[in-house]
This record gives sequence, structure tokens and C-alpha cells, in this order.
Amino acid sequence: MSATIPTEVLLCTGNPGKVAELRALLPAGLVVRGLAELGLPLDLPEHGDTLEANALEKAHFGHAHGGLPAISDDTGLEVVALHGAPGVYSARYAGEARDPAANMAKLLRELDGKADRSAQFRTVIALVDDTGEHTFEGIVRGTIAAAPRGTGGFGYDPVFLPDCSDLSFAEMDARSKNAISHRGQALWKLAQFLSERDRS
Repeated sequence: MSATIPTEVLLCTGNPGKVAELRALLPAGLVVRGLAELGLPLDLPEHGDTLEANALEKAHFGHAHGGLPAISDDTGLEVVALHGAPGVYSARYAGEARDPAANMAKLLRELDGKADRSAQFRTVIALVDDTGEHTFEGIVRGTIAAAPRGTGGFGYDPVFLPDCSDLSFAEMDARSKNAISHRGQALWKLAQFLSERDRS
């Protein structure tokens, strides 16, 4: 593939919430293929101990087995009072079942009685294509609510209150969340990279 903006990419996630969010944020006109469309497993390998390592591992797998430029992300909720936990283990904080409600319940138990509830969401997006590998990071800071609020979003969105809003991520509409989110920031950097590479 030449170093130009791709017209078709493989999105390496089986999480339907992420698929919807990423499709909305990626450039218009870009054909986005899902793992299932190419006959690939929805649960890609994640053996890394950092967000960067996991994002790259999934993107390399997708590119090697799907034959398309592959985009993957890994996201962690990093809570100050918990020394950065759940971090890279955010999706399976309460166990391998990856149950969002159980993860939130465990997080709130761990924070019970703690005065400092500050946290940040951090996303690393990896692009792997014939030119190599590239990563892009987005961070949004906020606090953890005392109880879940809202019904939108996915994951820890109901308990995360970004510093720039009085609403939880789950109380925001998709457009408002995407405008400030960690994933939106990382995808903007990816889009800028592709645009600049196309002009070079």
C-alpha cells in the first residue's frame, strides 16, 4: 500500500459500543470493515501489560490475517487513589466475563471512603499497515461518581465525570461525548497523521 489515506480499513474490536463510536469518528468515505466480515475472531489476543502493547498486538493480528490496514485501540480507566488501576485490566477488572456492571461495582467498592476520586480515561489507537506501525494517544481527566448516572455509552461511562462537564459520559449524547473523549482525541491525531502523510 502506498503512503496515502486508505479507502478501506479493518476495525479490530468486537465491542459493539466501540465499533459504533469509532465508525462515527473516522473520516467520511472510509470503508470500515469489522472482524466478523472478514471471518476473524471477535476476541483478539491481548497479552500486553500496557495499552500500547495490546493495541499494537491486535492491529498486527488484524493486518496479518485480514489483509487490510488495521486500526485497533486499547483503553484504560486510571484512578489515582487506586495507583492507576484498573488501567490495562479495565475490561476485565471484575473477572474474565468482562461484565461492565460488575466492573463498575468493584470500582465503586474500591473507592468507598476515599476522598480523592480523580481519574483519567486513556486511549491508545494503533494503525498497522504496509508502512509499519503507528500509535496515537488521547486522555481525558475527570472524577469517579458516587453512583452510576445515565444510560448511554458503554463500559465505565456511567461513573466517569469529565472535568469539562457536569454530566457523566453516559448522560451525554454521542456527539457531545465524541467531541471531548479520549478516543475522539486519539482518532483526531490518527486522521491528522493520515492527512499529512497523504500530502507528503
